[in-house]
Amino acid sequence: MNKVVLVGRLTAKPELRYTPQNTAYTRFSVAVNRTFTNADGKRDADFINVVAWRKQAETISKYFDKGNLIALEGRLQTGSYDDKDGNKRYTVDVALDNFEFVESKAAREQSSSNNYESTPYDYQENSNTPEVNVENDPFAEFGDSVSIDDNFLE
Repeated sequence: MNKVVLVGRLTAKPELRYTPQNTAYTRFSVAVNRTFTNADGKRDADFINVVAWRKQAETISKYFDKGNLIALEGRLQTGSYDDKDGNKRYTVDVALDNFEFVESKAAREQSSSNNYESTPYDYQENSNTPEVNVENDPFAEFGDSVSIDDNFLE
């Protein structure tokens, strides 16, 4: 089984691109806070690369911006390429299957206007953005009903 579920903040505005066959895609990175603090009392983050295709890529690039919170589900996908010096480089991405808006439109717009630092080991949010307590259910305010779409299996 190869399944990844993440909730994090985009580190940059996703840019919509197209393959030579005119298939839409976007690559972006999500900062996911770790559940513990480091020796300095700060919460480190992992920066996870994600790739989305077709309609999902178009929607994400249209409605998401740097700092917006996103919930996503996908699978790990590995690859490799030769860099300009001929060295083999290996990649690991999350290939997106599903995503959800976690914030309201107003909250997304507010978080987009905040300044986020994107250093590799110390993701610090603007103090105006509340810190997420991972012991609480981040989906508690979505109501009692849950809808699961299995169309992607067909």
